[in-house]
Amino acid sequence: MAQLKKLKNRDRQDIGAEGLVVHSEDAIWLDASVTGNPSEIGVLLDIPARTMEFYLQRIPVGAATDLQRHVHESVHFVLEGEGYSEIGEQVVRWKKGDFVYTPPWIWHRHYNTGTVTVEMLLIENSRLLEALDANRRESAGLIDYRTWAKQKREEEEGGRR
Repeated sequence: MAQLKKLKNRDRQDIGAEGLVVHSEDAIWLDASVTGNPSEIGVLLDIPARTMEFYLQRIPVGAATDLQRHVHESVHFVLEGEGYSEIGEQVVRWKKGDFVYTPPWIWHRHYNTGTVTVEMLLIENSRLLEALDANRRESAGLIDYRTWAKQKREEEEGGRR
């Protein structure tokens, strides 16, 4: 009954101030020992969003993330730097001010080709999928998409013999 009453009365405005402003310096940074690649992820735990997750990401000069895929959608907003991404078979270039969209369950990897550390804001709908027990992430490691695809084809052809 309480849930039905809540659905009918959605005008409550006393939400409290906690989490309405989260400072980037409060991010908890995960390094290569956790990420499995040279990039660092800044986890923003205090944002109270229920369906979206927000992270900061840094990719050092000349480095790249791991090749990965996940069932959630993600958008990287490039705060600083330039580079390119392999998103499936596509290679797309980006620079400061650009948005990079990664569709669900597509292998992808981000590369820093510039002269400064790439800094990105990462927004994904992983919390929604986590709430539904439907989230999944997979890493192929520090390998580019073409090499991964070639190995996959060779494995499939070997299995058919």
